[in-house]
Amino acid sequence: MVSINPESKSRAVNREVLSELIKLHGKTSLGGKLPAYDGRKSLYTAGSLPFESEEFSVTLVDPEKKDKEKAEREYKITIRIAGRTDLYHLQQFLKGRQRDMPQETIQVLDVVLRESPSWNYVTVSRSFFSTTFGHRGDIGEGLECWRGYYQSLRPTQMGLSLNIDISATSFFKPVTVVQFVLEFLNLRDASRPLTDRDRIKIKKALRGVRVETNHQEDQIRRYKITGITPVPMSQLIFPVDERGTRMSVVHYFMQRYNYNLQYTSWPCLQSGSDARPVYLPMEACKIVEGQRYSKKLNDKQVANILRATCQRPQQREQSIREMVLHNKYAEDKFAQEFGINVCSDLVSVPARVLPPPMLRYHDSGKEKTCAPSVGQWNMINKKMINGGIIDNWACVSFSRMRPEEVHRFCCDLIQMCNMTGMSVNSRPLVDNRSASPNHIENALRDVYRRTTEMLSKQGHEKQLQLLIVILPEISGSYGKIKKVCETDLGIVSQCYLPRYAARPNKQYLENVALKINVKVGLPPSIEKAFARFGVPAVTKVPTIIFGADVTHPPPGEDSTSSIAVVVASMDWPEITKYRGLVSAQPHRQEIIEDLFSVSKDPQRGNVNGGMIRELLIAFRWKTGRRPERILFYSVSEGQLSTVRFHEMNAIRKACAALEEGYMPQIIYIALDK
Repeated sequence: MVSINPESKSRAVNREVLSELIKLHGKTSLGGKLPAYDGRKSLYTAGSLPFESEEFSVTLVDPEKKDKEKAEREYKITIRIAGRTDLYHLQQFLKGRQRDMPQETIQVLDVVLRESPSWNYVTVSRSFFSTTFGHRGDIGEGLECWRGYYQSLRPTQMGLSLNIDISATSFFKPVTVVQFVLEFLNLRDASRPLTDRDRIKIKKALRGVRVETNHQEDQIRRYKITGITPVPMSQLIFPVDERGTRMSVVHYFMQRYNYNLQYTSWPCLQSGSDARPVYLPMEACKIVEGQRYSKKLNDKQVANILRATCQRPQQREQSIREMVLHNKYAEDKFAQEFGINVCSDLVSVPARVLPPPMLRYHDSGKEKTCAPSVGQWNMINKKMINGGIIDNWACVSFSRMRPEEVHRFCCDLIQMCNMTGMSVNSRPLVDNRSASPNHIENALRDVYRRTTEMLSKQGHEKQLQLLIVILPEISGSYGKIKKVCETDLGIVSQCYLPRYAARPNKQYLENVALKINVKVGLPPSIEKAFARFGVPAVTKVPTIIFGADVTHPPPGEDSTSSIAVVVASMDWPEITKYRGLVSAQPHRQEIIEDLFSVSKDPQRGNVNGGMIRELLIAFRWKTGRRPERILFYSVSEGQLSTVRFHEMNAIRKACAALEEGYMPQIIYIALDK
């Protein structure tokens, strides 16, 4: 076990400290051992160290600081033996002679195989990224896509297997801050001042990003951005000496560095603390290479990443092989130290493609059944078995499409809905409306008010059944539209991108007709939808399907709670309607706390609760049966070992709390995104 004082949250700093320790004491005090380190508290060696507990001292020098006293920082490192791990239990587990997986042993070997990549590449969670893995693609707005690979050590029926797959993520482009701002805000003219809205967007994007100065060729210094100045650089004045002499940033750079600043109408970057800020002109700074962009990407950026990384299976296999050869596991000094040998060949696993279920359609169509091919099928000559009825609908467009284009799209869409088995009124309840993207909520509420009044005049108590929404050309409004429609107003909406609505093809209209029918049509039936045997795994035995996930706040928001969500099917044997429960829990905690709980009540004593129990009760109330089988979809493979035990235990407790001896079959499924 390792403790470093002063503590650092940065794995990179911790690794620098341990690296310096190994340089100084590796061949002496550490007995010539080459340890593997996880960057936090755990240090592993192949064999015992010559001590039980020892304290060391090392000094790191920050080359970016001119003051020698400030540049040097001393660290105290305490190494204490916390335990010994052997491979016997792992061997027994792999041979099937032991039920419990020795997770600690696997973790040790996993850390060993991650040690070299952790030094050579940029680490993001369980993946490694580098520009050496291939061309980095521009994804827009000052960002680029880096290629990399995911790696984890897993026990399998064939023994220990190294799971490797290619991956990609977004990084800041190593460009000047001025260029980044121009791309990020989609600006052409750097001479015009930034608006307050622009300044806030830049502040959010660049907070925590490291930059290096470029106004002194012989001295490059690095800073971490903490904010953006509220005023432009031309108005920024600061004290330059202890006497309180004040000088503008523009004048200071000219006098001190003979550097004529150009973009004086833009704000400065700010580093340091609020008490002692350091002002950095954007044009004098460049973004340091290798920094991941951890905030949410827009739709265009996501599409660009997918376009840059999408590969056919054969190409993907070749990329994985090249990645393994590039890593040279046979020459890895840490793997050699621990006696680990990694085969460079892919494992061959016998597999087969399951036959798809035969789909059933309405008897009035030319084709009454359909056999999907490679996961695809279409609606040509077919009609939906449970076509919905829509008596009233309306349309609002936030795009730049002309009114006649909107009208033509609505006509084509309604015609397709009727052709595929639905019954939809050919005329909207109120005239199609065009509105500005800046007034989305007002427009939606106005359409809702007008349609409600119209239905009331006609003597109907029901409300609008469907609202067709054509989105703005600029992305980002979908979530707001859905919130207003589904949550505030309680109306069903179907959104369309203007580039598809302006030139819809038949296949597109068929697909959206299917989506509309699911939202407004009769409840779909699994027994009716599949031609021969339905889906026996869920229809033969009362089955409830759970899905669980935890959403974490973005990096930098340390005080915000994580949100846990659990959904469960409520309409066996159909498995088409789900109920969801939401719970707040501690920041970035992956284990869901409120799956099962026991609280104290003064009158009733111990009271059982939790989301699993509540959903099981709801299932029984809806179907009249208790589930005999539970399918639980949960976390990814990397989190499986730590989360599975807690979730399985919570499910068992929730079942036992409902009825003594109640133990349904549980199938636990780990998901890969």
